Amino acid sequence: MTMPFPRQADLRAALVAQRVATLDAIAAGERDFRRIVEASRSVATDDEHDPEGVGLAVERALIVASLERARHRLGEGDRALERLDSGAFGRCADCGRAIGAERLAVRPAAQTCIDCARGSTR
Repeated sequence: MTMPFPRQADLRAALVAQRVATLDAIAAGERDFRRIVEASRSVATDDEHDPEGVGLAVERALIVASLERARHRLGEGDRALERLDSGAFGRCADCGRAIGAERLAVRPAAQTCIDCARGSTR
């Protein structure tokens, strides 16, 4: 049994909620990054030889990676909102077929159908 295609208002609400949560995550990540930078300034550490310095370097790298993922997610959501406004939402960017309602319910910012996302074609 296939699920009905989500209503445009529901899709918009999900995308806007995802956008707000992502902006909150970015703000928190930026605060964490500033905290780590300040902490490393207050301590004379040598990342290569000081065990605590390595921990700070790893923590910094994890925060940077998390921020990159959040910014990517924000861009995906913004592009999905643009597609929703232009009427192109719900069509696969690769093959042009409809993106399944199940996929959009789980991942409203999806740009590709499940077959294209997996790298296969019908």
